[in-house]
Amino acid sequence: MDCIRLTGIDVYAYHGAHPAERELGQRFVIDVELWTDVQGAAISDSMQDALDYTLVHQRIIELTAGESFQLLEALAGRICDMLLTEFALDAATVTVHKPNPPIKNFLGSVSVTIDRTREDLLSRKARKPLHRHGHGESIQ
Repeated sequence: MDCIRLTGIDVYAYHGAHPAERELGQRFVIDVELWTDVQGAAISDSMQDALDYTLVHQRIIELTAGESFQLLEALAGRICDMLLTEFALDAATVTVHKPNPPIKNFLGSVSVTIDRTREDLLSRKARKPLHRHGHGESIQ
């Protein structure tokens, strides 16, 4: 399987567990790996046979700036689901970086990476979601 990578998609958005983060906003940097067969495009050298990664970029920005999530996990998962739903992909990997998290005495960044296949998306839609309670306990 072939991979197209977009790295460094920079979006100002309103996500975070703290109300101030959702009110004031902050930078998020998103990297994606798009797993798909590019053989047709490689042979034809035609955009008609290629994945339009400018459209992928646009949709990621629209989703990230247009919705609000408390958790990076939720944002990364939603981006991944959107990519697998709207584009001809076999799998997608999404990393969302929060360059300046509000953590005292911390100069680093935080990131979450989610890997999903098209089969993962279809099987999740077919079954009931689990609700987590406490420390890893799941109930249906």
